[in-house]
This record gives sequence, structure tokens and C-alpha cells, in this order.
Amino acid sequence: MSNEILNYDKVAEASLAKAKRDGAETMWDRKAAQKTQCGFGEAGVCCRICAMGPCRVSPVPGKGAERGICGANADTIVARNFARMIAGGASAHSDHARDIVHAMHATKAEGPFKIRDEAKLRRISAEWGIEGADTKETYALAHELAEMALGEFGKPFGTQRFLKRAPQARQDVWEREDIAPRAIDMEVTTLMHSTHMGCASDYESIFRRGMRTGMADGWGGSMIGTEFSDILYGTPTAKASSSNLGVIDKDQVNILIHGHDPNLAEMIVLAAENPEFIEMAKAKGAKGINIVGMCCTGNEMTMRHGIKIAGNFYQQEMCIITGAIEAVVVDVQCIFPALPALAKKYHTRFISTSEKAKIAGDMFIKFSEATGLDNANEIIKIAVENFPNRDASKVEIPDIKQDTLVGYSVEAIIDHLDKVVNTNTSDAMGTVKPLTDVIYAGVIRGAAGVVGCNNPKVEHDYAHVTVLKELIKRDVICVVTGCAAQAAAKAGLLTLEAKEMCGRGLKEVCERVNIPPVLHMGSCVDISRILHLVNLCADVKGIDPALLPVVGIAPEWMSEKAVAIANYVVGSGINTYLGIIPQVLGSPNFTKLMTEDCQEFLGAHFVFEKDPLVMVDKIMVDLEDKRTALGI
Repeated sequence: MSNEILNYDKVAEASLAKAKRDGAETMWDRKAAQKTQCGFGEAGVCCRICAMGPCRVSPVPGKGAERGICGANADTIVARNFARMIAGGASAHSDHARDIVHAMHATKAEGPFKIRDEAKLRRISAEWGIEGADTKETYALAHELAEMALGEFGKPFGTQRFLKRAPQARQDVWEREDIAPRAIDMEVTTLMHSTHMGCASDYESIFRRGMRTGMADGWGGSMIGTEFSDILYGTPTAKASSSNLGVIDKDQVNILIHGHDPNLAEMIVLAAENPEFIEMAKAKGAKGINIVGMCCTGNEMTMRHGIKIAGNFYQQEMCIITGAIEAVVVDVQCIFPALPALAKKYHTRFISTSEKAKIAGDMFIKFSEATGLDNANEIIKIAVENFPNRDASKVEIPDIKQDTLVGYSVEAIIDHLDKVVNTNTSDAMGTVKPLTDVIYAGVIRGAAGVVGCNNPKVEHDYAHVTVLKELIKRDVICVVTGCAAQAAAKAGLLTLEAKEMCGRGLKEVCERVNIPPVLHMGSCVDISRILHLVNLCADVKGIDPALLPVVGIAPEWMSEKAVAIANYVVGSGINTYLGIIPQVLGSPNFTKLMTEDCQEFLGAHFVFEKDPLVMVDKIMVDLEDKRTALGI
């Protein structure tokens, strides 16, 4: 690990030094063991989708094999590999959403799964055309809506219902280009079929099918996951929390919840409030029970309950290395298979709970909607009983944490905007018009959604934080989700005081609306909130969102989900900047299609840029060009 990385992150410096003393392996050790990574894989020109291969073709014409055994060239192989990443990412987000819908179908007034935002239940039921949405009994309506939502995964005809949220101009693009997504499972299955050996070889055709599958994620799976989670667990409102490893409490039973699906975590939070368990913890010598969050499960819990954020993707091992975590409880996605072995270096119990993400090495407690609270009670008991096994000589918690504000759903943002609507004008309450007005007036130059993961190929959190600081300094308001949100939290950007880092225009907006310049909008499925917000702004002006001075940015992405996200953001008309270059450079034609040619038919494109400062300069040119085209 470089001195540059250590100097940037003092928490990492202390944690990795402790790991070395404890003889504990981390992701940085495993990255070093990889040595030089495969150049064919980096270029996207290694094909292993049939047993005639694997075939590697040369990314340089005239040097080495130019076709695989079946005759597939670099264009085909790169396009297939990229498309299959989209399919993997879309399936992960959408299967998450399916679990949320099943939980809604299990709701009842006297059960642990309840409807907590009835108004949103009725609003979305009406949006989807359910008769009697205003009058039906709450749980009967919830079950009817859940069954309708399950149809979005496998219905034989039609497209995704939430597409109607987009302005007509954008819907027209989707219809013209045939990328309006049908049933979610249909799109994933069709894309996997299309990229099977002996099927599609036309790289533009594969790109378009991949784009439609990504759209099935953003406007289908992710949007269902977000909206139905709000109905079940409450639509987030602005609230205080804190972040970084310093939120771990040496005097309490510490339980780390990690992954992406809020169903389990909601039950854990509920169980931890049981006075019986709190008394049990005190009897074991602890002062109480401290739930801390990691990755997107952490984001889900902090924005609804104020649960403290222990960190983002790269810090999952560091939490265990503190020696003060009694149990790591995981659901799905972004969980290192290395965690159970690391936990054994300490007293920590590692508990996986989903058959989709069963991780070998310690405990498995199968979670289901029918037994959810019982499962959570069992987990809390295991953690409390493990507290006396803590080795005090191994406990070292970095004394670093940062206050933060979280929970800015679309509804919460509109609520803040309502506070500055002039009652003496004709401006309606409950809209995003004040935000659109300050963008059109030039007080704010534009908006950026900064999202995504951490990636050990680059200095962790550095690109996230650099891009955010530079943008707000240049009067660009930012919204964040996922690990980017947690990077912003740790850097103090999710505070009212962060207005002092802003340009004059954005600072004034933050003061008047009483918001941070960087708004926490949730987990990675909640990028659908960003889509909704942008499309509401476009609706105010009656234009295609592709015309707005808005960009999407993933400075440190690494997962297949991020590839699906980037595709649906571009498909929604928003230029998307990637700080990690996708594995496509082995095909100059496919690369050009992504970064230039798709602009002609989608109104947006991808931009690859590793240097965060150069990226910001490019973004500002992009935003100003959009402003000029709009005449603002």
C-alpha cells in the first residue's frame, strides 16, 4: 500500500498497522499477491463463455490472434463481456427488490412487517392504476400492489410501469430506439441468451440489448426496491447520524450489519430495542447494544433510523480488526468471502443469512419474511453472549468519527424546498421548481449524482471526495448514494457547515434551504431517487432530461451493479463519468460507441477519466455547454 494512500486516510493507516501486528490478512495483501493483473481481461478480450475456449484475442490488430475459435472478434467479445456485467448487476438490484416486494406481501397490522408510509402506498397504487386506491383497507391494498409489482418481474407483455414518470420526450427516445424495458427477468434472460455462444455478434445490437437490461434495473428493479422500501419502512427524512470507525463503542455490544437488503436489518434494529436483550447485555458487562452499518445496508438504516455508519466497502475488514465487533451480520452483495477467516482472528461471530449469499466459514441463520423477527432475536442473543469473549488486548478503535446529515429522499428535498416558496407568488408547493429555478438562474451551475463503490485500483475515497469538493466549490449541487455517500460523510461534506467549502451561489442556496451542499439520498438502489428527481426537474420545464445541466459520476466503481447503473443513467439521457475504465478498451469500435456514437441516438454518452481533477474540468465544460444550449 502506498504512502499516498496511508497519508490520505489515517483510519486506514492505523487499522492496517494493527492488522499487521495481529497477523490478519486484508484486501490490500490479497491485491499485492495478484501482482500484475491480466492484460487480456483488462481489455475485455478474453472469452470463456463456451468450452472451446477460453479464447484470447489481441487488442492490437495484427499482433496475435484476431478471432476466437468460433470466429468472434474483439468487438463481439468485448460487447458480450460488458453486456453480461450489466445482466449481473441488473439481476442483483432487481432480486433485492423482489425480496422487498415479498416482505410487503407478508405485511399485517399485528406482524413485524408493517406499512409505515400509508400515504405513499396509496399514491403509488393510484399511479399504477389500482381502483379504490384511496379507500381500500391498508393491508388488502398493500397485498394487491405487491402482487402487481411481482408481475413487473415476469409479465409476458408490456413495459415497466415506472417509465411513465419520465417526460414524454424521453419516453419517445426509448420507444424509437426500442430500449424501453419489458419484464425485468425477461430482459436479463434475453441478454444472457443473446450473448450465448453462436448468438449475437453485432456489437451495437449487443450494446442496445444491454442498455435495455440496464434500464430494467433503474426504472424497474431499483425503483421498485426504493419505493416499496419506503412504503414498508418509512420514507426517509433528514436526520443526524455519524460516520467512520469511531462509531464503534468499546463499552457496548457492537453488531455490524452489512450488505444491501433492509429486510433483515430492520428486524435487527427492532430486536435490539427489546429491553430483555438490553438487560442481558448489561448482565454480561456491556452498557447496551450498538448497531452500526456498513455499505448499503448501513445507508438504508442510517436514513430511516439514524444508525451510525461504520464505513464503506473498503472498511469492512477494518471494522473486525478493531477487535470490538461481537457479530458481523450480512445479507447480500459486496461482502468479502474473506470475512469469516478474519473474524476467527478475533472473537467476532460472522453470520450470513441469505441462501443467495451463503458464505462458508462460520454461522448461517436462514432469514425469511415468515421468521424474520425470530431470526433477528437469535442473532442479537448470539452477539450479546459473545461480549465476554472479547479480548481487551486486541481492542483498538480509531478515535475518528464525523457528524453527518442523512435521509434526503425526493420527498424530503421537496419538503425543504417548500420552506422557501414565496406564498405571494403563484408557485405551487410540493414541487422541485425552486431547485430548477436556481439552476436556470445560474445561482447553481448544475447538479451531479456521485455514486458507486471503492476500488483498490485507486486511492480509496480520494476520487469521491476530490470530485465532490471541486464541484461544490464551482457551484454544482451534489447528491450521493452508496459508498460514495459514506465517503462524503466521513469527509464532513454531509453537514450544514460544508457550505463554507462552496462557491457563493451554492452557499446561498444551502443557507436559504438549510441543507448541506452534498445530499445523502441513500443506498445504491436509491439512485432511482436521483432519476426521479432529475425527471421531475425536466418536467417543470417540459424538456427531455438530456438537455438539463446534470451529470452522473462513478469515481471508484467496481461492481457489476455499477455497470448496470451507468447504462440506465446514460439511457435516461444523463452523461456518465467513470473514474475506473471499464474492460472495453480492447475494442476501439465498442469504446467509440460508448463514448461518442451513442450520443446520437440516446442524447447522452459515457466519459472515461481516471484523474478526478481533470474529470471535474470536463464536467464543468459539459454543464456549461448544456446551459448555453438552453440559453440560460
